Amino acid sequence: MEDLKNKVAVVTGAASGIGRCLAIQLAGEGCSVAMADLDRAGLSESAEMIKTDAVRKTTHIVDVASRDQVYQLAEDVMAQHGKVNIVINNAGVALAETLEDVTYDDFEWLLGINLWGVIHGSKAFLPYLKQQTEAHIVNISSVHGFFTSPNVGPYCTSKFAVRGFTQTLCQELRGSTVRVSCVHPGGIRTNIVRNARFRKASKPDVTHEEAVADFDKYLAWTSADRAARIIVKGIKRNKSRILVGPDAHVYDLCQRLFPVLWQKLMALL
Repeated sequence: MEDLKNKVAVVTGAASGIGRCLAIQLAGEGCSVAMADLDRAGLSESAEMIKTDAVRKTTHIVDVASRDQVYQLAEDVMAQHGKVNIVINNAGVALAETLEDVTYDDFEWLLGINLWGVIHGSKAFLPYLKQQTEAHIVNISSVHGFFTSPNVGPYCTSKFAVRGFTQTLCQELRGSTVRVSCVHPGGIRTNIVRNARFRKASKPDVTHEEAVADFDKYLAWTSADRAARIIVKGIKRNKSRILVGPDAHVYDLCQRLFPVLWQKLMALL
């Protein structure tokens, strides 16, 4: 999909971070955008940041964990935009806790957004995407979709599952008009760690505030704007696998070359 002009894109998690930057950049490419999130105020801010009047922009209050709400979103987008060419299942949350101690409520909350949100978005929009001569599904996994770390087991579970779901969908849609991309961001400067449900870090004496500060200082190598640019570039090149950030490339290489050693190192770090 080299030219995004006059296309229609749906972006979930568009009230902040990568989702907001994706909506802004897609609009800059001449693409109309339907922005979905639970954060009404954040969505309004995102819409105001799209300065061009050359595209249509709509906002939708949606809980992606709800199948009914996502299917209603698909109907609303078709009613308001007339078509859909790109769906970016970006909404995501984080949780710090051991797999032994995590509550089922917390686990289900995270999987509802990170995994079921991707499944709902892909399945709800697929019939409409297949009506177009060019279409694209973009699902956001993570570098934690190919290696794990202690005390983020629920997050890793969701991102491994997103990777498996997306790669299978890519195989099944081969030969159709719908392309599929799985995105693996590294550390991105967003509020995902700040907004996480923080129960317990891998080091028990680390507070939520300290974890946020460490993430921002040592791991968040890439801005949300830069991440969005890489993803949009990947869409235009029809890439099935998009690594975001220099750390994502390093982690991917290390995991491929030294899978057992890399897992042990991540446990220590």
